[in-house]
Amino acid sequence: MIKELNSIDCYMDYIKKINEDPLFSNPSYSNSDELISSFQKAINRPDDHIFGIYEDDELTGLFLLLIKEEEKYMEMIACLSQKKSAYKKLFDYLQMNYPGFQADFVFNPKNNLLRSILIEKEASFDTEQQKMLLRDGQVYVDTSGIEALSERYMDQYIDMHDRDRYWTAEKVAEAKERFDVYLAVCDEKVIGYLDITNCFDENEPYDIMVLEAYRGQGWGRKLLAAAIEGNRPKGMMLQVDVDNAAAIRLYESLGFAKAEGRNSQTVNWMIPA
Repeated sequence: MIKELNSIDCYMDYIKKINEDPLFSNPSYSNSDELISSFQKAINRPDDHIFGIYEDDELTGLFLLLIKEEEKYMEMIACLSQKKSAYKKLFDYLQMNYPGFQADFVFNPKNNLLRSILIEKEASFDTEQQKMLLRDGQVYVDTSGIEALSERYMDQYIDMHDRDRYWTAEKVAEAKERFDVYLAVCDEKVIGYLDITNCFDENEPYDIMVLEAYRGQGWGRKLLAAAIEGNRPKGMMLQVDVDNAAAIRLYESLGFAKAEGRNSQTVNWMIPA
């Protein structure tokens, strides 16, 4: 049986138990308390849905998903189960109730139960990513030329933004409760941008881009440094492809360190219509 929940008060111990298992922990969260907080906040968000999976009245799976009905899009925010049967029931439910939706999953690469089902569904797998956490302390970087998004530069930001993703420039700009945007500006021209979440205890750069003609001049470093300062005193994390040595060196120079054992996998599944 699967049902949508409007409270997690009686499942705190379950969340901690599953999340403390290194094979099933949720890499997007630093600890179980942060994960529990995310579930609690989701209760009051209309697009967030908490699903419980039960076998003989016993909880065997707890899943938190962002679902945008009007846009046929969903994103798994957290998954907690040690049983393949629970994942299978969730996927059966999604396939029955959300045909034609794009579904994005970010999960622990060691979670072979979820991985095996996504392989069966012929989902598309991205490169495994290394999680990095911002350490305490500050690194001075000259951030001249970096500005917060404003109406003055809105059209330029939209024109250069990556359109091959759910969070387009228009959606990011409208979601002020979820994102901040920093722009790199040279001679009144927007030459780069960085989108970063702002609603979590540990925020994350979502998208960063610098025009090719301006790469290698330190603009990416400036953008990230400005985002770090604007995000304080909250924590920050980021994901980088495990084989991208140059990017890892850049992040380390700004105070990030690898979070060993906290890698993640991003997978896209187009639910059959």
